[in-house]
Amino acid sequence: MQLAVIILKKTELVHEFMVELAEEGLRGGTILDSTGMAGELGDLDDIPMFSMLRAVVNNGGSRQESKTLLFIVKDEELSKLKKVMHRVLGDLSIPNTAVFFTVPVTSVEGLGDQKWN
Repeated sequence: MQLAVIILKKTELVHEFMVELAEEGLRGGTILDSTGMAGELGDLDDIPMFSMLRAVVNNGGSRQESKTLLFIVKDEELSKLKKVMHRVLGDLSIPNTAVFFTVPVTSVEGLGDQKWN
């Protein structure tokens, strides 16, 4: 099992992404509102270094919101998730698209009648 984490900057794609995952039989994700570190540091305008960092990272604009998507998937389902992710979100190497990573999960409870541990 894996905990798949996607930090999505293109928040307008959340619904389409969830629909595509459901069509592939992947359900049960959790969506959290999130903000990146640079957005938080941008509030420190009285410290020149942080003010300059905000100007570089987000062109002096306001805090950029993101969505953090969490999924517990079986190892054999991870390739389906990644396929949908690349189809909907595109090339993750393009700045301000998304960050994706997985973490091994050794035990899970509370997912209905599924026996995962």
